[in-house]
Amino acid sequence: MKRKEMIKAKKDFTDIIKNYPFVKNQYFIVYIRKKNILQNNYGIAISNKIGNAVLRNKIKRQVRNIIDEYKNMFPKNTDYIIMIRKTCACSKFHILKENLYNLIKEIK
Repeated sequence: MKRKEMIKAKKDFTDIIKNYPFVKNQYFIVYIRKKNILQNNYGIAISNKIGNAVLRNKIKRQVRNIIDEYKNMFPKNTDYIIMIRKTCACSKFHILKENLYNLIKEIK
């Protein structure tokens, strides 16, 4: 995922989380905000309660990898906030990949 495709501002995170619809499963919550600009933007949020910094960064890297792989499946003109739940900490990569893929299909 390129830096220009990332949502970093706390204001944007809170606005999307409080005011826009979401889909969820056991591992992720994906918030969706439609917009008029042609580019998709992605934000990844993970709680400090989930393991140590090494584990949190590992999970974020895995989620970024999954996003890059399925980038063409995401509907266009949308911002996404992907919140990672506690159950991701003890899960294998292929399970995370399958669950995020199912959420993307549900968004379509």
